[in-house]
Amino acid sequence: MARIDASKMELKETVVAINRVSKTVKGGRIMKFAALVVVGDGEGIVGFGIGKAGEVPDAIRKGIENAKKNLIKVSLKGSTIPHEVIGKFGAGEVLLKPAAPGTGVIAGGPVRAVLDVAGVKDIRTKALRSNNPYNVVRATVQGLASLRTADEVAAVRGKTVKEIVG
Repeated sequence: MARIDASKMELKETVVAINRVSKTVKGGRIMKFAALVVVGDGEGIVGFGIGKAGEVPDAIRKGIENAKKNLIKVSLKGSTIPHEVIGKFGAGEVLLKPAAPGTGVIAGGPVRAVLDVAGVKDIRTKALRSNNPYNVVRATVQGLASLRTADEVAAVRGKTVKEIVG
């Protein structure tokens, strides 16, 4: 898949989680921070990144830079997704279901952050297993990446959309 160039886009950034980690050394504890950040253009492009640093703003900045390197294109059908999908990563599992216009985004914290920056307006979701934000975000992005429209499926199979949809 071709890489998406983030330098030409206007991206929205959302901090999903900030984690304080400590390392115990001979002189005491060393505190550092890890930030989970999602970025997107609101029109079907989304990415996530993790930044680690001694200060929170530096960790967020590193997370944003990392997220801009990992952008994916999401297949959307109007304001929702084309079909139901379950995204999986590690113990994280997220169910994503399309919804009628006007439903809104029915999702928990980490999933909502990803869907908001991706530009999905109507969707129903459920985090099924883990509630670890890192795994939930990765599972959501994996599920969104696996979405395909009827046009894309028809092109792969060498048929028309009418033959596939029926």
